[in-house]
Amino acid sequence: MATETFLVELGTEELPPKALRQLGEAFRDNLVELLAKAELPHGQVEWFASPRRLAVKIAEMTLSQSDKVVEKRGPAVKAAFDADGNPTKAAEGWARSNGITVAEADRMVTDKGEWLLHKAEVKGQGADALLPQLVKEALSKLPIPKAMRWGSSETQFIRPVHTLTLLLGNTSLDAEILDVKSGLTLKGHRFMGQQSLTIADAAQYPALLEEQGKVIADYEVRKAKIKADLIAAAAEIGGNPDMDDELLEEVTSLVEWPVVMMASFEEKFLNVPAEALVYTMKGDQKYFPLYDNDGKLMPRFLFVANVDSKDPRQVIEGNEKVVRPRLADAEFFFETDKKQQLVDQLPRLQSVLFQKQLGTLRDKTDRILALSEYIAGQIGANTEHAARAGLLCKCDLMTSMVFEFTDTQGIMGMHYARHDGEAEEVAIALNEQYMPRYSGDDLPASGVAQALALADKMDTLVGIFGIGQAPKGAADPFALRRAAIGALRIIVEKALPLDLADLIAKAQELFGDKLTNDKVADDVLEFMLGRFRAWYQDEGYPVDVIQAVLALRPSRPLEFDRRVKAVQAFRQLEAAQALAAANKRVGNILAKSDAAIADHIDEALLQEAAEKALAAAISDTKGKVEPLFAQGNYGDALAILAGLRDTIDNFFEEVMVNAEDPALKANRLAMLKQLRGLFMQAADISLLQQ
Repeated sequence: MATETFLVELGTEELPPKALRQLGEAFRDNLVELLAKAELPHGQVEWFASPRRLAVKIAEMTLSQSDKVVEKRGPAVKAAFDADGNPTKAAEGWARSNGITVAEADRMVTDKGEWLLHKAEVKGQGADALLPQLVKEALSKLPIPKAMRWGSSETQFIRPVHTLTLLLGNTSLDAEILDVKSGLTLKGHRFMGQQSLTIADAAQYPALLEEQGKVIADYEVRKAKIKADLIAAAAEIGGNPDMDDELLEEVTSLVEWPVVMMASFEEKFLNVPAEALVYTMKGDQKYFPLYDNDGKLMPRFLFVANVDSKDPRQVIEGNEKVVRPRLADAEFFFETDKKQQLVDQLPRLQSVLFQKQLGTLRDKTDRILALSEYIAGQIGANTEHAARAGLLCKCDLMTSMVFEFTDTQGIMGMHYARHDGEAEEVAIALNEQYMPRYSGDDLPASGVAQALALADKMDTLVGIFGIGQAPKGAADPFALRRAAIGALRIIVEKALPLDLADLIAKAQELFGDKLTNDKVADDVLEFMLGRFRAWYQDEGYPVDVIQAVLALRPSRPLEFDRRVKAVQAFRQLEAAQALAAANKRVGNILAKSDAAIADHIDEALLQEAAEKALAAAISDTKGKVEPLFAQGNYGDALAILAGLRDTIDNFFEEVMVNAEDPALKANRLAMLKQLRGLFMQAADISLLQQ
């Protein structure tokens, strides 16, 4: 079947840079999905996005749908004719709806009977007729949080639309989308090349736009060029650019013709903590700071212009002029803040509300101090340093630097603490209290920092749950999900012997009578255990493995981690399926018992060889696995328990648990209770699915 290259480009006002990639990829994905539903086969699909355009180019687009035969089943033959063999009204109505008579209908025979059938040949529609509507629908499904209108039209889109191009090969498709009629006009760069150009064939895109319009429409090509040029420019002076992917993405979304340039600032600004300088360069100006090979900030930076200037020196000096006041502000704030010690900021915390019912930041500081000291004692860290870190942990929020550059909280606390002569462990803890700041971030390194980070997170969790403001849906204004997963990661990955129930109880105690939720302890524990499920699912663990451990509600995160890993290993054993089924059977039998079940087996009541063998195996295995469980060695313990498979199978094959003799029945139930108890020290194996 004949094919052509298809192109759709939407020319707009400047699109939101942080949403550009998502918009471009969603446009592509939506269109591919709709083409599949329309049964229009095609080849390679490419997406393009620049500040003023979204485009999709599709190779080998089939020019028409295939003809097909559609079978429409009618009434059953026995219902389609009356006793005299005449068509019923139902049969005639069905036939009329298909443009035939009942006599012209085919028959379809199945194992359930015979049916009337009409085979209709449907001619495939041309791609030129289908594509405009598919493009319109693909655009309507873009993830646009807030649409806007322009001019006098009621049409809405993320930004005003100026041009629309739909080309199938060299044929322009007649369409009107978002109040714009399709044509052959593309908009080039605002200041270079041809600002308006004509495209004659879809295959010319995006080369024509780059050559004549000075626009690199391919997002990934543009990003790769920026990255390569940044590295090359930095290498010229022996530097390394700070180009995290988020900043690189945003800059890629801001320019159509990237030109990397280097500028500088006065060396005196290097006396200010580097983090503050970097924050203003990256966050406010979208510049790329430079570091030397020792990791020290250099008095130079790279930036990406959107024009190939005839006088680059002017562009460079303009950017230097813009950044200088921001760096001077940082220098002023730093020098001003150093005139006071960090601890002198404590009284000011009393004027800042943490939460109306939970008090001020000063109240929160007192709670964090006590909880941090308590946790430090639990994990063998320096309690004096933990208390001091707790006292100072929020003081930098009152400094001029953090007030102006909010992302430097914690970081500036560390620098000011060092300036004040605080212990290094205390200073580092002030920065690391916020770790992990995001998924995959580093964790606090020292015990003092871990204690402080946990205290801060647990105080927030217990406090907010304690006043009945648990997260609902996607809303989580106090970032409780992040706090919970952060606390769990610290405990698990740093192998801390902490019990969530104990931490929750201590945090609850420190709030005094401020909390109104009587179930706060259970609610917080349940919430944190729920974060475990999401975490381990992301790690690739099957849901049934996680559920088997969650069934026991273990409140020690480190044990939870060990149990999940042990159950996952157990699940791979040949005996696992049979043992899971046996545990489920045992659980059902025990659940149906009306009477209390004894904890011990009466050996005098053992009659059958199979039950004697199981009793002996339980006794022998118990002695082997209980020390392992006590050590938290769930993996080896479950491996030993897997050896009971044949003995358990023989028991169920040869022994009637619900014997007529009440004493025998009770003794056999006691045996099953002990058996299930052995497995339940690790997890509820009966929940495993095979």
